[in-house]
Amino acid sequence: MVRIIMRGCNGKMGQSISGIVAADPETEMVAGIDLRDEGRNPYPVFPKVWDCDVEADCLIDFASPMDVEDMLDYCIEKNLPCVLCTTGLSQSQLAKVEEASKKVAILKSANMSLGINLLLKMLKDAASVLAPAGFDIEIVEKHHNLKLDAPSGTALALADSINEELNNEYEYVYDRSSRRQKRPQKEIGISAVRGGTIVGDHDVIFAGEDEVITFSHSAYSKAVFGKGAVQAAKFLAGKGPGFYNMGDVIEGILS
Repeated sequence: MVRIIMRGCNGKMGQSISGIVAADPETEMVAGIDLRDEGRNPYPVFPKVWDCDVEADCLIDFASPMDVEDMLDYCIEKNLPCVLCTTGLSQSQLAKVEEASKKVAILKSANMSLGINLLLKMLKDAASVLAPAGFDIEIVEKHHNLKLDAPSGTALALADSINEELNNEYEYVYDRSSRRQKRPQKEIGISAVRGGTIVGDHDVIFAGEDEVITFSHSAYSKAVFGKGAVQAAKFLAGKGPGFYNMGDVIEGILS
């Protein structure tokens, strides 16, 4: 049984993960960290991470960047592996994460979805075969109209996975409106669509002569990220110091 502490337990993702853990016979939510305790959780909730005296095997963080440094210090002190899902960390906070990973197991990925991370692996194989054969590569991502950044971090992670396989020789192109030229072969086009309540769609298109191969991933709810976080907690429990990502979780499942 993997015992989990949830930082940000009363947020939308925290509540989603609490439900996923409750339905999983291999995991147990033993405590939560949140500024408010609304009395709706079957586990104790503490306002600050240092207030928590409950033993656990892993901490999942889906809160704001505030107090991330304290949380990392807590994980180091308790030798508690951490699945770090919080986004928007500053450069100094990212440096702190890197330093903490030398003392305790930390897992951080651009996207916590198991499907996306399997796709990252598949794209490397596809790129190694299709790019040398002259296939053009395009990525189209779609998200809800409240999303602030474009392109998405996941779209960039998909592009990076492909480009790493191709010796980082490909240029990323986000807008062709100012261009009046034939498309160069060594580029990856990345387009962003914003509208409605789309949770997250990503299409990776390999367009060759007389044939097109498309890899697609659609997230229908944010629960997919919670499921990935719980899977990551199972993987990370008992691991020694290191900086892990969801690719390591996929490798663990496949091995």
